[in-house]
This record gives sequence, C-alpha cells and structure tokens, in this order.
Amino acid sequence: QVQLVESGGGLVQAGGSLRLSCAASGLTFSRYGMGWFRQAPGKEREFVAAASWSGGSTNYADSVKGRFTISRDNAKKTVYLQMNSLKPEDTAVYYCAAVLTTLSYPPRAADEYHYWGQGTQVTVSS
Repeated sequence: QVQLVESGGGLVQAGGSLRLSCAASGLTFSRYGMGWFRQAPGKEREFVAAASWSGGSTNYADSVKGRFTISRDNAKKTVYLQMNSLKPEDTAVYYCAAVLTTLSYPPRAADEYHYWGQGTQVTVSS
C-alpha cells in the first residue's frame, strides 16, 4: 500500500531553519506531483508548496515564497521542504501529499491529492 512518512519537524526559534522530508513507498514516485500542506490549530489545512513529477516546476503559497524551498529526489522517492527564516505563524502540522498527474504545474487544492502522510509538527517560538 502507499505510504508517505514525514520527518524533520520540531521546535525552533523564530528566524531558524528546518528541513522536512517525506519518504514515499508503494507508488511509482516519478509519476506523482508532490505537495506540502499545513494545518494550524483551529484553522483550515492550507497549501504550502508543490513540485511537479520531475521537480522542474514548483509552486508556493505567497506566505512562504522566498523562505521555503521544495525539492525532490526521485531516486530516493523523497520530497523535501527546506524552511528558512521561520516565523511563529509557520507553527502547524505539516503534511506531504501525492497526486497522480503528468501536469507540469502541480495543483494547490488539497482535494486533488490522492495520498497523504500522517504529518509532522513544526513549532516556531518567538
């Protein structure tokens, strides 16, 4: 079965950095666009970043543009989210997700994604 397993979350001070990883299994990774979403307490799940199946095309939420970078290693079946200049408002559970698509521009809508990980907590202290 398909599994997406996130890691790398934790507690960091404002201005710090974290790198999240999401390891995929049970799917042909290179056929899937990959996205990162987050959900803060009491808020809706929101789009953070996405990468096309090749990693050649990426898409970011305005709130993280210039601070976060999504990348992927298809040989390792892993997608990453490098988060720099973290702010307290970045505190959330971060989820990776996979969408079966050949589109070069991966979707931002959560309901278009087929598989989800269990999430990893990121807490940014002020």
